[in-house]
Amino acid sequence: MDMLYHYYEKALGPFRNLSDLPAAEAEEVLGAIRREKEVMASRRPEGYLERRRELEQLARELFTAKGGNPVRTVPHYMVFGECDWLKSWYAEGESVQIQISSFDPGTLSFSYGDLFPTFSPRVQDGREYRSQVYTYCEILQLIEKYGLPQIWNKDGTGGPERYIEVQVWDDGPLKTMIEDSKD
Repeated sequence: MDMLYHYYEKALGPFRNLSDLPAAEAEEVLGAIRREKEVMASRRPEGYLERRRELEQLARELFTAKGGNPVRTVPHYMVFGECDWLKSWYAEGESVQIQISSFDPGTLSFSYGDLFPTFSPRVQDGREYRSQVYTYCEILQLIEKYGLPQIWNKDGTGGPERYIEVQVWDDGPLKTMIEDSKD
């Protein structure tokens, strides 16, 4: 239960982050992904990158207000616990797993579901975890209360939350994997 998972395209390697790129370059990369019709990311709408940057800034501000200590300007993304559905987003999906204890808890924020639906004005179901970012201790309490979405909502019929997203605000524990993926 204390494992974080990162899903990625096997040919590209882990922790390739659009948000680390300048806006024009990120748009080019996203354009290339959109041309690959077989992967989930090809369905991302116009305005996706702008909204992503807004949500990342909002998550950072909310996390910092709760005492979080982000090192990175933008997060890397992981999932709390395994989620087979995410592997299906890729033509050749792979994952890496890292013990949560490898991280300083002050560099990890959590959302109960992906940031996009969590902060979407279109998702108005009154669930307490909408528009919230959590610390490690807080997300454990929420898991105790509701369980893992990837277990109770495997097929997505229970709402947009399919996993607990982890925003990783420090490259330190990922450094070896990031460097290896650039080779």
